[in-house]
Amino acid sequence: MPEDTQTFLAGIHPYDTLPAEERAQLCGMFRRLDVPAGKVIFRFGERLDGLYVVRAGHVRIEGEQGEVLSHLMARNSFGERGLMRDGFAASTAIAEEDCTLFLLPAGRFVALIEAHEAFRRFFSRGKGDASAPRRPALTDMRVAELMAAGPTTCDADTPIRDAAALMRERRVSSLPVLEKGELAGIVTIRDMSNKVVAGGIDPSGPVAGIMTRNPLVLAPSAIGSDVLHAMMEHRIGHIPVVEAGKLVGIVTQTNLTRAQAESSAHLVRDLAQAQDVAGLAAVTAKIPALLRQLVGAGNRHDVVTRLITDIADTVTRRLLAMAEAELGPAPVPYLWAACGSQGRQEQTGVSDQDNCLILDDAASEADMAYFTRLARIVSDGLNACGYVYCPGDMMATNPRWCQPLATWRRYFAGWIAKADPESQMLSSVMFDLRGIGGQGALLTRLQEETLGAAAQNTIFVAQMVANSLKHTPPLGLLRGFATFRSGEHKDTIDLKHNGVVPVTDLGRVYALQARLAAVNTRARLQGAMAAGIVSPGGGQDLLDAYDLIAQTRLEHQARQVAAGEAVDNFMAPARVSDFERSHLRDAFVVVRRMQSAAGSGRGVPG
Repeated sequence: MPEDTQTFLAGIHPYDTLPAEERAQLCGMFRRLDVPAGKVIFRFGERLDGLYVVRAGHVRIEGEQGEVLSHLMARNSFGERGLMRDGFAASTAIAEEDCTLFLLPAGRFVALIEAHEAFRRFFSRGKGDASAPRRPALTDMRVAELMAAGPTTCDADTPIRDAAALMRERRVSSLPVLEKGELAGIVTIRDMSNKVVAGGIDPSGPVAGIMTRNPLVLAPSAIGSDVLHAMMEHRIGHIPVVEAGKLVGIVTQTNLTRAQAESSAHLVRDLAQAQDVAGLAAVTAKIPALLRQLVGAGNRHDVVTRLITDIADTVTRRLLAMAEAELGPAPVPYLWAACGSQGRQEQTGVSDQDNCLILDDAASEADMAYFTRLARIVSDGLNACGYVYCPGDMMATNPRWCQPLATWRRYFAGWIAKADPESQMLSSVMFDLRGIGGQGALLTRLQEETLGAAAQNTIFVAQMVANSLKHTPPLGLLRGFATFRSGEHKDTIDLKHNGVVPVTDLGRVYALQARLAAVNTRARLQGAMAAGIVSPGGGQDLLDAYDLIAQTRLEHQARQVAAGEAVDNFMAPARVSDFERSHLRDAFVVVRRMQSAAGSGRGVPG
């Protein structure tokens, strides 16, 4: 191939990872194709000739039913999904205009995947091995995950007395010292004690007189073991973090201790021992740091969210115990149940509360006063602990959601029988119920009855399918994302409502069709594959897409915690690499394809 072709491929990942000589050799394996506008390059289900790369022109990718999944342009590849699976096309590709394509034969593609890790990672969309051992939580964490970002600093000419006052005010044990905006040194509590108090240096003098000049620094990309080794070798407890010559943070022995101590088990233990709401809130305030640590240690999203949900469950049960201690034993058996992300065991760093009370049918009108007070104590306590009140009032404090079991049976029977939007919305929420504290049997019986009745009502199932399509992936034209165009979240995508929620909604529909009691999204997807509701190929694609989207969401929140920002679900695509954007968009395409399959009332192709 001509030299300009080598240059073209050198600008595309993962070809850019190859040595120039090997890339030149690879170029000889590609075959050039000139495709006229309107021509079908391959159809769904056909055996693929190989991997296609767009050199010039636009290509439209369609699903089995002709729905548009994506528009590709120069530098985009297509066909890899089918090649990585069984060699048959998982979509249809059509030239939207005259195109020049490069075709890498299927055998060569497979050999390339086997020979090069970068290619395998890229075209497998970065899927990890769930059974792979986890990295050590501290020694392999990046300094960027451990450090305190934006540290308090002072200038070199700051009086020692003022520097000491600043340290006391900010409750820090060290201050990086700047000269003309650049890091010049560091002063610590030990310097104050040894040099000023014990050494007799005048506290009105400049802090430059007692600081350690040219201190040891680390980059954000360094790992926890680098910190440990440096501190032990140099007998220091504070290390500034510098990137591109600029101070970006500081890592201390306290940061290391906190990273080791703030495990979910420690937090659960502290919650179980808390004596009041203030004590509980002090523990839940550590959840963002825990999330940052867990993500930084390489844990999968489903592990992180399960651990964070366990903390919410513990808080809830502790509040129930506090309420009973104040009010006395409950007059009849009850169950406090959670729905939403807590019900699915998928809580992240930001969550409101969604809960209800299911009471034994022996509850009298007089007993309701007790449960009204219990619900208020628990709900107020959850709010104080950071689980804010539900904007839609989906809480046990709402009399509608604090009822005997017989009433709940009537609720579900009515929702299944009706066709109005409220019934669909409530069903979507309440099908995610999970018992947290009390008599679990109250919910078990209700779920068994409801799943059976709902699955047999084809109209209700169809309505639930339609409801599951209301949240769509943020896909724009020409390989881009449909970001918010204005407002507070301009140029971002919503990784919750347009990312994980579409998959959560599909999982709920699959669970209904297969009569699965599971409420966790991953468990529902896996159960649906086992039950034949979705094919192994389609189901695995959706599971992989969900894992990537959910992991991206958590990593976004972990970055916000590290930067001292409020945690949310709105991520600017520009904040992640081309590699991540490419695979995130591919994941959204999979979700759209599965939504289309569900909406057409057919199974998903393997």
